[in-house]
Amino acid sequence: METLLRANAVDYVILATYFVFVLGIGFMAKRQVSGSLDFFLSGRSLPAWVTGLAFVSANLGAVEIMGMSATGAQIGLPTVHYFWIGAIPAMLFLGVVMMPFYYGSKVRSVPEFMLRRFGVGAHLVNAISFALAQLLIAGINLYLLGSIVHALLGWPLWLALIIAAVVVLSYISFGGLSAAIYNEVLQFFVIVASLLPLVLLGLHKVGGWQGMVERITAAAQAAPPEAGVPPAVEQLNSWPGQALSGFDNPVLSVVGIVFGLGFVLSFGYWTTNFVEVQRAMASESMSAARKTPIIGAFPKMFVPFLTIVPGMLASVLVLEIADLKAGGTPAGGSSGEGVTYNDALLLLMRDLLPNGLVGLAITGLLAAFMAGMAANVSAFNTVFSVDIWQRYVVKDRDDAYYVRMGRIATFVATGVAIFTALIAAGFRNIMDYLQTLFGFFNAPLFATFILGMFWKRMTPTAGWIGLVAGTLSAIFTWLLNQWGFYHLPGQGTAFLAASIGFVVDIIVSIAVSLVTKPKPAELLVGLVYSETPKEHLADPNEKAMPWYRRTLPLAGIALVLVAALNFAL
Repeated sequence: METLLRANAVDYVILATYFVFVLGIGFMAKRQVSGSLDFFLSGRSLPAWVTGLAFVSANLGAVEIMGMSATGAQIGLPTVHYFWIGAIPAMLFLGVVMMPFYYGSKVRSVPEFMLRRFGVGAHLVNAISFALAQLLIAGINLYLLGSIVHALLGWPLWLALIIAAVVVLSYISFGGLSAAIYNEVLQFFVIVASLLPLVLLGLHKVGGWQGMVERITAAAQAAPPEAGVPPAVEQLNSWPGQALSGFDNPVLSVVGIVFGLGFVLSFGYWTTNFVEVQRAMASESMSAARKTPIIGAFPKMFVPFLTIVPGMLASVLVLEIADLKAGGTPAGGSSGEGVTYNDALLLLMRDLLPNGLVGLAITGLLAAFMAGMAANVSAFNTVFSVDIWQRYVVKDRDDAYYVRMGRIATFVATGVAIFTALIAAGFRNIMDYLQTLFGFFNAPLFATFILGMFWKRMTPTAGWIGLVAGTLSAIFTWLLNQWGFYHLPGQGTAFLAASIGFVVDIIVSIAVSLVTKPKPAELLVGLVYSETPKEHLADPNEKAMPWYRRTLPLAGIALVLVAALNFAL
């Protein structure tokens, strides 16, 4: 059977060796699971460098690898905004400002924090919406994981999905969060080792960075107008980013990117998404928890060179992607139903990598997709078991019962992800789908969080009503685009829906708070900034550490570096 990637015995040995390590880590982690805190939060015992690498690796899944390379092939350098504007500032804010509240409150999940701040209504809305979002996003990772197996072995997509799901299910159900985190650290190094040769070989083939610029410029000039290819100047400069935002006006484009992506979507995702926060909450101390996202920010800011640049190279080196970008409909692809931008990385591997490196590259992709899916599933099993099952269905059972429910939830989530993967298969660019989901679920949640954390007058009633209103308004904004009332290309619709969801949530929450009763101030200690003593928000042991191991200096260095990258490109 003809397959997209041609692997030989050496490639399969590399792949098999990796799977032995993955499952071995799961078995070893199982020995450390003696209760629900171990299964769901690794016993709060992991050092900052482990949780920091796991933090970035958990996000280095299908979206980072296939989605960013696809968007890089389609629109070029403006894609870096997902990292330098749409990730790093929010990661630093999470570490400096928000982690003291999460870690200090000793909650096991983000929805549990919502329960303490706003009560049952907001908790239930958040828990259900988060669980649903994780099932949908796990499907994205599983779909792309299955597409790799399909491309390598030629198996039908449904069979590839099941095989890929079983591996993730095995090590998560054995070792819980510890297995996921230690595998994510391993996967981070495997991913870097697999993508770096592809970038170097691709740049060598086109004559370096300048050669890539010249090839993209020539392709943009030759493309027919009806293909909708962004001008070369937009593809090769990150600002003002019209190709990403969908706005023709450069000022509106910058505003859309900074507010819609950089503030609403980014802060909404990084500061409230339990998939990421869970890694920091597994840290051994308050200082380690605060530094987890900050340590993760350093490798995160250089990930675009491993994901976006290969996509840009594929747009000029891979005939099928060049044809697709010029308005063609090339046959084939990982699905067998036609090439899409999601195939950019696979096709570049096919054309550039010799055997041996093919095996390493395939292993890196599988590592990335398993890291992403495992992060979604481990977060789902915690929220389902702790925030839904234990809170509302079966209360006051022994610890072993809820660990068992966590394992059952892992099995169920993996099965459901097989079906949600088929939804993801219907999108030509997976980033369109993902940003839509973030706009629905994360942007309104961030509005509720940030207002409730800094305004003590916000009431429990406002917490859940604002969250529902914001979510519904974001969905309605997206539906208006689907119905043809307006049209924004690129990620413009997702940015607009997220922004409206955020603003509506804020307005409704303020209005409802003014006519309902707030919680007494003494119940807001550790939950609201103004009511929490400063000594509760810092680790006293950090004063004895060298400056380069402290939270604020590390965050400052990261901020300077990411600002320099924004100016450079």
